[in-house]
Amino acid sequence: MPEKFIVPQFIDKEDKILGPITVRQFLIVLATVFIVFIAFKLLALPYFIFVAVIASGLGGTFGFLKVNGQPFHIFFINALQTFSRPALRVWDKTYTDAEIRAWIHVEISPPVKVTQKKERPESTRLRDLSLIVNTGGVYKPEDDTVVSSKDFV
Repeated sequence: MPEKFIVPQFIDKEDKILGPITVRQFLIVLATVFIVFIAFKLLALPYFIFVAVIASGLGGTFGFLKVNGQPFHIFFINALQTFSRPALRVWDKTYTDAEIRAWIHVEISPPVKVTQKKERPESTRLRDLSLIVNTGGVYKPEDDTVVSSKDFV
């Protein structure tokens, strides 16, 4: 009897710790609150409000936004990798005016088709080949005689 193994299900689901909030989201919110607290202690009110809005927006985006079913941080990392070293390299050669003018003045001759005609085999050659195949090699075309199977015994 074959061995049975338990296959883990839903391995891409994150563990929830506080209601619908996952560990990753909780840590991002915690870091955002810490940054806002440090900004509150160090900056004047107008600067604090600016930093708090930016930090809260980034924290909320990275913590709770999903793009195509994936967390935003994975989308952001993929976008950075794509922009830093794209996998598809497109060659876009723009031609100078001199190259275009040179092409206009060049006469292009039509391509020459070279076809070789094969000689049609003679019907006697086809007949000989079919007889060789049908007789299993007993027929010899150079003799034009059929060798009987008695000659091989």
